[in-house]
Amino acid sequence: MMVSSTPCCARPETALRRLGWLLLWLWLGLAVSAIAADRNAVRQAAIRATTQGYSLDADIDLALNPTLEDALSRGIPLHFRVELELSRPRSWWFAEDIAEPERKMRIYYHLLLRRYVVESGYRTQTVATLAEALALLGRVEDWQVLERGALKAGQVYTGRLRLRLDTAQLPRPLSFGPVTGDKWDLATPWHEWWFEAPVAPRAAPVVP
Repeated sequence: MMVSSTPCCARPETALRRLGWLLLWLWLGLAVSAIAADRNAVRQAAIRATTQGYSLDADIDLALNPTLEDALSRGIPLHFRVELELSRPRSWWFAEDIAEPERKMRIYYHLLLRRYVVESGYRTQTVATLAEALALLGRVEDWQVLERGALKAGQVYTGRLRLRLDTAQLPRPLSFGPVTGDKWDLATPWHEWWFEAPVAPRAAPVVP
């Protein structure tokens, strides 16, 4: 009498093969997230004097990981904050804090128009591609951060700037999973620089 049997090692091999594919996909996901994180950085920032006070101009590179891109494509708005810290170094004591202004921004995909909407300050712009939207989001221009006379011309100051995703503004619960883990974290490293306070231009004379 012949008895057929299935090799005992067939099922363990299948399980190992599936585990290998799972580990590979996890590794690829982590690699993509790491690449995106490395691309998030403040490239340059500068304080300039205006007749109203002092303004900040900055260029920030921003890349979204697949989780955030997916959320955006589903119509979930992403809120961001540009955080600036200004201080005056002192040799005999701790640095003097001058100001810590913040600027709120938002990006979302308009499902009907099929365009990305970027809101920054009082300006709203629409563009066709995500790359264009992220470029707008990372361009900070003429952001007034201090009133006239807040800095002393010729004095050296320190600035620290970063952009981060405001996860507190994400809707909860989301239909595709909880807002937890590194996939929902996005923030540039702090960009620190020293600058000499520029001379404020004279205000235009008032014509009677």
